[in-house]
Amino acid sequence: MTRITLISRDGCHLCEVAEQTLDRIAPGQWTRVEISDSVELERDYGDRVPVVLLDGEEHGYWRVEEDRLVRDLGRPAGTPRL
Repeated sequence: MTRITLISRDGCHLCEVAEQTLDRIAPGQWTRVEISDSVELERDYGDRVPVVLLDGEEHGYWRVEEDRLVRDLGRPAGTPRL
């Protein structure tokens, strides 16, 4: 199961930076979802891309918080995060 999902938009510079960061800190452990493919995603996250979801819950947006994400990836899925 992929724990990290990146909600992204084609042509978004911050999204490209987030993808590069995830490739570096969590290679092969994340999936990209195009926001324009879903009305619900556009409604929920439209002006905040990129959005990082960890275990299906919002972890952050606009930038990947590397230290926090690495720390939270070290915890088993479902463990409360601070």
